[in-house]
Amino acid sequence: MSGSIEWTNLTIVTESETINSGCIQVNDGKIFAISHHPIGGADVTIDGEGESWTLVPGFIDGHIHGADGYDVMDASEEAIAGMAAILPREGTTSFLATTMTQSKENISRAVTNVGNYMNNQQETGQAEVLGIHLEGPFISKKKAGAQPLQHIAPPSIEHFDQWNQASDYNIRLVTLAPEISGAIDFIKHVCKKGIVASIGHSEATFDQVTEAVQSGARHVTHLYNQMSGMHHREPGIVGAAFLNEKLMVEMIVDHVHARPESVQLAYHHTQADRTILITDAMRAKCLPEGAYDLGGQQVNVKGKEARLSDGTLAGSILTLEEAVANMKQNTNLKIEDLVQITSTNAARQLGVYQRKGSITEGKDADLVILDENYSVVMTVCRGVIAHDRREDTA
Repeated sequence: MSGSIEWTNLTIVTESETINSGCIQVNDGKIFAISHHPIGGADVTIDGEGESWTLVPGFIDGHIHGADGYDVMDASEEAIAGMAAILPREGTTSFLATTMTQSKENISRAVTNVGNYMNNQQETGQAEVLGIHLEGPFISKKKAGAQPLQHIAPPSIEHFDQWNQASDYNIRLVTLAPEISGAIDFIKHVCKKGIVASIGHSEATFDQVTEAVQSGARHVTHLYNQMSGMHHREPGIVGAAFLNEKLMVEMIVDHVHARPESVQLAYHHTQADRTILITDAMRAKCLPEGAYDLGGQQVNVKGKEARLSDGTLAGSILTLEEAVANMKQNTNLKIEDLVQITSTNAARQLGVYQRKGSITEGKDADLVILDENYSVVMTVCRGVIAHDRREDTA
């Protein structure tokens, strides 16, 4: 459904206030008007009276490798389009297509494909690709996780610039280990280009993280996982993430990557201001249990876990809708906090807040309607209803 649409009688969490029994109208893919009263004149009106609906900005997933059988490293238009089509079901309206540690040639093919898709194939009724998250290959072999050891490489400005050019300059975030030789100069280089440098897959000390932050790093990749933990004589990356207010902190809240108490501990320090929910999902998300591929490695999916044959966690099968439910269970999560950790913080961090990340007149009509349990009822991608739960149960 497209054209102009008006929703009435729902709670609207705008950039400046929360409106009870509010109304909103979208037109030509943008938020046209927000009001305490019916606006009128829309092609379609959807009334939320009696439904306990709340309207929030669309979720932004800044770290996702795949879903529904597709993976960014497939380097095909079909793969990116498949991800973009399925993600609105969980409330995600935009995302960073995330690569992994592979050969220079395979990374080049993947980023070229994403750049081409962004320029030519994006559709309004699907989640929008905001750019690329380059996870690896400039990481620590001791904290590789499911990243293939044979392709891990020292930071190379030359290779990065080649990949960025191949992607039509669409790399938005890079995960790397700051303790590796050449990493600090690399961080300075990417930050000068307006790209977010993220600390991850690293055994950096607290002091090395501090140096990275002083050089421009502003992000931590999947807190707790594949990084130096906190010790009373060496606070490590985790301690730095808790204390350094310049760092935005990703969390995979699936109760597998970190137990609920660890999520509570982290959120106590980072709060809604510095937390970004991500999925780190791989191609098995939305699919049954079984064996799947991740970068040429077999991943076995059972229950809520995706693991290599040696037991190493290999991304997740988490949805952002599930992550929100888990956060609500773990913490005193207010609806305004939910908006920050699912949308606003990511939009600001990725430099797209002028058009996404809040419900504001003139911004993209990327919207999610939640019920009283924060479950997704409807998702709107740039003015087009991309998912409607009511149709699934009709």
